[in-house]
Amino acid sequence: MNGERKSTTMAAVVMALLCHSTFLLAVGSMAWSLATGVQLGRGTLEGWQSGAANTLLVLQFPLLHSFLLSQRGRPWLQRLSPVGHGRVLLTSTYALSASLQLLLTFWAWSPSGVVWHQPHGTTGGLQWALFVAAWLFLQKALWDAGLALQTGAVGWWALLRGKPVAYGGMPTGGLFKTCRQPIYLGFAAVLWTAPVWTLDWLLLASGWSVYCVVGPRLKEARWERLFGARFTAYRATVPYLLPRFRR
Repeated sequence: MNGERKSTTMAAVVMALLCHSTFLLAVGSMAWSLATGVQLGRGTLEGWQSGAANTLLVLQFPLLHSFLLSQRGRPWLQRLSPVGHGRVLLTSTYALSASLQLLLTFWAWSPSGVVWHQPHGTTGGLQWALFVAAWLFLQKALWDAGLALQTGAVGWWALLRGKPVAYGGMPTGGLFKTCRQPIYLGFAAVLWTAPVWTLDWLLLASGWSVYCVVGPRLKEARWERLFGARFTAYRATVPYLLPRFRR
C-alpha cells in the first residue's frame, strides 16, 4: 500500500470513528434529555440570560442544518471535513456536524427548573410507551431513507473503498409510502411524547417542530432538481407530513 492510499484509508477510518461515535452520543444525549424534561444541560445561566441562551441553542440547529443542505452551504460543508477529502466525505461531515449541534444543544442548555408534570401510574406508563414508540418510528423512517446515508456512513465507506459515493435513489418505500417526510414527523413525535413536561421542553419542542414543518421544503426542492418528473408524480400522490394510510 503506497503512502497516499494509506493516508486515505486512515482518513476514512478516523471519519468513521468520529462520525458514528458522535452520532451515538448525540442520540443518547437527546433521548436522555427529553426523558428528563431537557434538564441534562450544564449551563448555569439564569433568568432572561438563560432564556436568551436557550433560544439561541434552539435556533442554531435548524438554521445551520438547513444552510449546510443548501447549494450555498455545500462548499462550506466540504471545507468543514476534519480529515480532508471534503467532496467524498460530504455526508459524513454533515452527519458529524448535526451530531455536534445536538450535543451543543443538550449539554450547554441552562435548565429552568420549572417542572409541570412527571409521569406516574398507568398514565405515566402510557406516556413512556408513546415515547418509545416515537423513537421506533423515527428509527424506521431513518432505515427506510437509507440508514447508511442518514448516518454519514456512505461517505467514509466510499473513501475507504476508493469508489464514488453511492447516494441511492429517492426513497419511496416503507414509511415514505404514507408521507413524504416521515423522518421529520418522527422527530416531532419524539419531541412531543417526552414524558416529563417542563418549560425547557416546551421551548425546545415548539421551536424544533416549526423546523420539522418548514425545513423539509429545502429537501424537497433538492429532490425536485435531482429527480424531476419522478418526484413531481410522487408529490402529487403522497401527502407532505401527515400520513395517509390506504390499501
